[in-house]
This record gives sequence, structure tokens and C-alpha cells, in this order.
Amino acid sequence: MSNLINISEAASLALHSMALIARNQPQRMNVKVLARDLDVSQTHLAKVFQKLSKNGLVKSVRGPAGGFELDKPAEDISFLEIYEIIEGKVNLTDCPLGKTHCVFETCIFGDELNRISADIYATLKEMNLSKF
Repeated sequence: MSNLINISEAASLALHSMALIARNQPQRMNVKVLARDLDVSQTHLAKVFQKLSKNGLVKSVRGPAGGFELDKPAEDISFLEIYEIIEGKVNLTDCPLGKTHCVFETCIFGDELNRISADIYATLKEMNLSKF
């Protein structure tokens, strides 16, 4: 069965693992434990964490009690920020399909897909890690 809204595996891993880290604060979590809890590839998750770390959302602490922790307060980390680190900046355009030219004079979708995209954008921007 197909979904109308698809989030990449990498973005999903980032969102879910960041929520787990927020929920388990102040305890740190390492990639091995996160991968086990999420039942995902440790290698893929490590690549996701390279991006999250490089962009200042998490920091890695070495040692026996090491692992990842949030690098800023949970309430200051939006789902949109996490998503854009993994997928790139979201660009809300006139065409929901990203086209610059259309064979139709007016969009066959009207403004509905643009409205839905804007709603999803606003929702992700509003959601943050503090609720975990």
C-alpha cells in the first residue's frame, strides 16, 4: 500500500533518534543502542548522525558513559530543522511538483497542494523535541 506523504528513511531515522535522545536526557545514547531500539542499520544511522553533529544538533561524548546528547535545548530543535539538515532546505514554490512550466493555464490541483505543503511545513516548524 502506498502512502500519500513519504519521508525518506534518513529523515525518519533522524527524527526518531532525536526524539529518543530528547526523551532519555540527560542519559546519552550511542548509535548502537539507537539502531537496536529503532531496528535499523547502524551504518545508516551513523551517517545520519554525522550530518546532525556537523550541523550542531548533537554532540558526541567519548568514554564508557559516552554517546550522543542534544547540543541545544530540546525546545529549540524543530522537526523542520532536523528534516532540512537531512533533506536540504524546503522550497515552497508555486508548483507543488517543482516545475517552472506547465501545459495548463492554471494548475490542475488549484491551490490545494500548495496549501497542504504549507501546512506540513508549518507543522514541522512548530513541532519540537521538548514534548518527549
